[in-house]
Amino acid sequence: MVNDASGLLQERLKAEAARLGFAACGIAPAADDPQLGERLEQWLGDGHHGTMEWMEARLHHRRGPQSLWPQAQSVIALGMSYAPAQDPRDLAAHGDHGRISVYAQGGDYHDVVKRNLKALARWLVTEAPGEEVKVFVDTAPVMEKPLGQLAGIGWQGKHTNLVSRTHGSWLFLGAIYTTIDFAPDTPHSDRCGSCTACQTACPTDAFPAPYRLDARRCISYLTIEHKGPVPEEFRAAMGNRIYGCDDCLAACPWNSFAASAQANRAFLPRAELSAPRLSDLLALDDAAFRKVFSGSPIKRIGRDRMVRNCLYAAGNSSDASLLPQVEALTGDADPAVADAAAWALERLGAVVAA
Repeated sequence: MVNDASGLLQERLKAEAARLGFAACGIAPAADDPQLGERLEQWLGDGHHGTMEWMEARLHHRRGPQSLWPQAQSVIALGMSYAPAQDPRDLAAHGDHGRISVYAQGGDYHDVVKRNLKALARWLVTEAPGEEVKVFVDTAPVMEKPLGQLAGIGWQGKHTNLVSRTHGSWLFLGAIYTTIDFAPDTPHSDRCGSCTACQTACPTDAFPAPYRLDARRCISYLTIEHKGPVPEEFRAAMGNRIYGCDDCLAACPWNSFAASAQANRAFLPRAELSAPRLSDLLALDDAAFRKVFSGSPIKRIGRDRMVRNCLYAAGNSSDASLLPQVEALTGDADPAVADAAAWALERLGAVVAA
């Protein structure tokens, strides 16, 4: 095991991370934190994860880095900026267009972040022969946000996401576990203070308390993870959000320091995803859906869930020109799509009758 007492390798590691496009890099100890494990257990016990059974299935690995890999000595926490050029809430006034979360408008972050994590890991094992590394981004049982706070790259805000003084709420997170015994960076202090902007911005009251999220009420969860019809109590509040929701992130005052020029170019929005017309999306069959969303994280939800979301947006749009498409979808083979179409048809019919 390398003891990096001099810190020279650590300094060069951070320089290499910056060269590879990571806007933030810090080191955390790999030892498990029992308190974090207890908080996760409570969150799961309250049912706030909804139908995300995979959160429960690997709870034993989520307790901390060494629960997943006992040989780990250090965690390299990394972040890539995807700061948008405009406030994503501006599109709320254009009901005939769908709102796609900023993170999903460009290249698939899973691919981009993992490719650069692997490049950094290869560099590291070349510099420290005999040491081992493992790379993780999003899909692994890794608690990236509390690890990011321990590594000093930001703090977990009241909206439960990581906040950076430099990059605001717009960071994709990844981690490299290693057997190298690096000196850890200073954990970041909480800078939320008395601010409640993210809490009050949530259109569905998904925060039962600061630092706690009930995913079952979250539009991101409802549009991406939730299968079947969305509960009626949330449909109007979804507005024209068809994939994810940025409201709690966009409301954070720390975003005033986040410049879009710092964003990785791989995440620049594709023209067809920045403000898509609902009429175009409602016409998608499965083949067309796969073509439009090729190379996008959106592809994983499938055509049916996307059209379901677009129908809720159509019902909220007051756009009578969408009626023929909505009516045609009442006979869709997918029950959730047909149900959403019936709901939207009733809403738009009321607009026409008024």
